[in-house]
Amino acid sequence: MARVLLIAFGVILTVYAFFDVIVTPKTEIRFMPKVLWAILVFVPFVGPVLWLFFRNGVPPLLRGKGNPGGPRGPIGPDDDPDFLRGL
Repeated sequence: MARVLLIAFGVILTVYAFFDVIVTPKTEIRFMPKVLWAILVFVPFVGPVLWLFFRNGVPPLLRGKGNPGGPRGPIGPDDDPDFLRGL
């Protein structure tokens, strides 16, 4: 039973990744041409996982601390000087 579920999961993952490669515009695919990604997703488990992991560039977890000069996320009220002045 576990073997059947593992095979079904692999097939579903491969089909999803293949159609995701097809519908993703060429300009958004990095590291390899679209055709090579379409072939790579047929390598069981490894190909689809690589596609899902790297389809839009390097995942944020692997980029480091992000963009130090870029916009910051929301801050809490206790970190906002304007809010603290109004107390």
